[in-house]
Amino acid sequence: MVWVLVGLCLVGCAISSYFTGVAYSWVRPDTRWIPAVCRMGEQTCATIVFSPQARVFGVPNSVLGQLFYLTLAVAAAGGGLDEPAIRLVLLGASGVTVVLGLYLTYSLLFVAQVSCVLCFTSHAINVVLFVMLLWRQSRFPAS
Repeated sequence: MVWVLVGLCLVGCAISSYFTGVAYSWVRPDTRWIPAVCRMGEQTCATIVFSPQARVFGVPNSVLGQLFYLTLAVAAAGGGLDEPAIRLVLLGASGVTVVLGLYLTYSLLFVAQVSCVLCFTSHAINVVLFVMLLWRQSRFPAS
């Protein structure tokens, strides 16, 4: 299960890194080396990167996503999830990502009216990660 979690974190981090690159204009949204299904259209997905909902605490959500995915992957690969306090902190952070993801999904569908495959993928990854951490917490509760 740990390696599935790490794999999901790596995919989430790759998506977040792409969004971060676009947000800081390091990468064009429609760059050729990104698979066609993942490229952001100038008038659709790319516009959401610059929307007010795409920033929390003044930084792009994707930067926070990179931090979350890397922290969780390192903790999982390094055995940190065996430590109850670390597991609870990561479970809390994961819960926050799911709640934020619900808000962002609502904003995508009903406010911006944009169907962003990468956004929905990362939100789904966040839900799966939360369920995995919740399951692990229920199997190994804090002492």
